[in-house]
Amino acid sequence: MSERVLVTGAGGFLGGAIARLLVKEGYAVRHLSRRAYPGLATLGIEQHQGSLEDSGAVRLAARGCDAVLHVAAKAGMWGPLGEYWRANVLGTRRVIEACRREGVGRLVVTSSPSVVFHHGDQQGIDEITPYPTHHENLYSRTKAQAERESLRANGPDLAVTALRPHLIWGPGDPHLLPRLVARNRAGRLRRVGPGGLVDTTCVENAAHAHLLALSRLCPGATCAGKAYFIANNAPMNLWELVNALLVAVGEKPVEKSISPRLAFAAGVAAEILWGCLRLPGEPPLTRFVARELATAHWFDLTAARRDLGYQPVISLTDGLARLGTWHRQPPQ
Repeated sequence: MSERVLVTGAGGFLGGAIARLLVKEGYAVRHLSRRAYPGLATLGIEQHQGSLEDSGAVRLAARGCDAVLHVAAKAGMWGPLGEYWRANVLGTRRVIEACRREGVGRLVVTSSPSVVFHHGDQQGIDEITPYPTHHENLYSRTKAQAERESLRANGPDLAVTALRPHLIWGPGDPHLLPRLVARNRAGRLRRVGPGGLVDTTCVENAAHAHLLALSRLCPGATCAGKAYFIANNAPMNLWELVNALLVAVGEKPVEKSISPRLAFAAGVAAEILWGCLRLPGEPPLTRFVARELATAHWFDLTAARRDLGYQPVISLTDGLARLGTWHRQPPQ
């Protein structure tokens, strides 16, 4: 019989890619979310409806599963602490609790490189990089807490590993690309400084890494209790990459620029304005985003190659080509 795997967040971008790959590889896939997704049903994925905050719903979804891939999270750069805490920390606690109570032996948690962001350039860093003493946004703060608690839960009855894919993009991306396109069309996208080297992740590579972790993970395994950076292993100047993404989806490249210092000041001002007036949506810029746009972020993937057997299955060039092909397809 095939293994049964619960994927939280299978209705999302990365979660969906992981769920489709699991089905393709012969796994029996189950999904938990607040609503049903017809596209998942057509793949034969068993869907459970409920909140990650509901311990009973999570336990029921995990019952009878061999492993859990916990992908669901609240992303974004702005919002109330309670929303981030409930989704990213409390939700992760419920998943860990359900695994223990239902006898699930393996848990792969989707984390983020932002959990160790230290405000400056991070060039070729590896997993010994410590967590910062202060996080500039609630997403990285709550994801860091969730990652720490997940790795502490690793033990003889529950093997846990965490993956940190960086800036995931690809066909169907509802997050990174739409924001770039919307801001570029509105004339609000600016180069921040000359741009540092940044390594991103094609969604196919991120999904592939999760299946590798699932296949290697067991109590006592080398990867148990550890976190791993995941990326394309192709660092590129940030603004060259942004323009390549924009051109791939038929948009004009961004040419106007702003200094890093001015961008950071604008982020501070926007946070104050949105915080005081409680304006809807996210500010156009935050301190965290300003720093990220002005600094380098690429990672030493040695540990992922050694312990997970990870190698990107889609090159940066092929990923951009696939993105262009997807964009040119008529809407369905």
